[in-house]
Amino acid sequence: MANEQALLSTEIVNRGIESSGPDAGSLTFSVRVRRRLPDFVQSVNLKYVKLGYHYLINHAIYLATIPVLVLVFSAEVGSISREELWKKLWEDTRYDLASLLAFFGILVFTISVYFMSKPKPIYLIDFACYRPSDDLKVTKEQFIEQARSSGKFDEESLQFQRRILQNSGIGDETYVPKVVMSSENCSTMKEGRTEAATVIFGALDELFEKCRIRPKDVGILVVNCSLFNPTPSLSAMIVNHYKMRGNILSFNLGGMGCSAGIIALDLARDMLQANQNNFAVVVSTEMVAFNWYPGKNKSMLIPNCYFRMGCAASLLSNRRHDFRRAKYRLEHIVRTHKGSDDRSFRSVYQEEDEQRFKGLKISKDLMEVGGDALKTNITTLGPLVLPFSEQLMFFATLARKQLFGGKAASKPYIPDYKLAFEHFCVHAASKSVLDELQRNLELSDKNIEPSRMTLHRFGNTSSSSIWYELAYLEAKERVRRGDRIWQLAFGSGFKCNSVVWRSLRKVKKPTANNPWLDCLDRYPVQMHI
Repeated sequence: MANEQALLSTEIVNRGIESSGPDAGSLTFSVRVRRRLPDFVQSVNLKYVKLGYHYLINHAIYLATIPVLVLVFSAEVGSISREELWKKLWEDTRYDLASLLAFFGILVFTISVYFMSKPKPIYLIDFACYRPSDDLKVTKEQFIEQARSSGKFDEESLQFQRRILQNSGIGDETYVPKVVMSSENCSTMKEGRTEAATVIFGALDELFEKCRIRPKDVGILVVNCSLFNPTPSLSAMIVNHYKMRGNILSFNLGGMGCSAGIIALDLARDMLQANQNNFAVVVSTEMVAFNWYPGKNKSMLIPNCYFRMGCAASLLSNRRHDFRRAKYRLEHIVRTHKGSDDRSFRSVYQEEDEQRFKGLKISKDLMEVGGDALKTNITTLGPLVLPFSEQLMFFATLARKQLFGGKAASKPYIPDYKLAFEHFCVHAASKSVLDELQRNLELSDKNIEPSRMTLHRFGNTSSSSIWYELAYLEAKERVRRGDRIWQLAFGSGFKCNSVVWRSLRKVKKPTANNPWLDCLDRYPVQMHI
């Protein structure tokens, strides 16, 4: 019970003057109770640290063997003079030549095995983020008024959504399909396909234009959309629209939540490792209209307030000569899945309410299970990316806790991830989630700025949000050669996934095809944290 209370925080909120009811004309206040993320380091499990080091030393045997062989050979050669070495080689040819050949044979074999087993570099040529047309923009007030005029919600549901929006971190220029604000049923296959075609083709048209490639050049296609999965699939819709080649390797990922974009990248990477000289296109999106909830269940009304239209498409390549034109190189992908735990599995759950309306139910345990998944993921990622000094301090803290237990009363050491990355692209789920992540990871306002600004300008665009954040960094000309970018996403399952990129060149401010160009001069905006 004490542990549960430690995760709760309270806040008094001024709700303004009531416009109706028995308290009309009176100033009213409410007390908001928030569930905080757990302390990441207090309960770190050593097995996840071990898992991170396991990733790190996959090829260590090859790296260690070569220096040992070189040292042995150098010691042997260095112990005798040049004349003695020449005499040994020519007067005792049978023995020394055989030793020399054996040494070089082992060296060549070790180097060959290392390079054959070493993963091929994967390059991100470029990416594109779709920006809907201006006629789809809605302010927070327009959102509520149009929802009221649609006749789908009672007054209590409307006031609940108003309160959520006021503290959501979302601005007044996000995009929603027009059909969700009409009196018609918008959760139809027709509306889902219409929205999918609009955002997906919009992003892909821009991607092919930026990268100057033909759709027929693409050998691998991976599409992720969690809640809208028609037959034929969205990947088949893309193949049909662009008349892609018949032997394309296409995949469609469904039901995998807001972290599915990184899962799609992982699948594309595996396919590129197995297929030489290929392009892979990854499309990440979510449909708003098809998942619109018109009922009264408050936990199912929350997604209405946050999710907005968006789509991102990226082009990957394993061709070595694409190094010259690529923006980034893929460094690491770390995936964490907590689906074996029942609370994690049901924390974001699609079901029908009492009125048989379909919706996405958000559990009150979401922050806690999300924090647990995040803790596991960053603990596994740490040994791959943190400087040795940070790893040493972190490991010493864990070892002291394991050896002395409660006797080790010193404050746990939280690794400084700002030493591992220059830029952070954290999934823009909600203001409260970003607040807790910033506090726990001790990130600066500038570190978390891309996520907050993306949430404000575009809302929660699900798995594509981390690409809008990277587009923000590029538009601000903050990405320089050698910079490391951490994209972190989490979603239903419960899953938390990380991908790390290294910039191959300084990214100049784009003159076109960037979703931030029309509003860049207004950002960053002042946020009330």
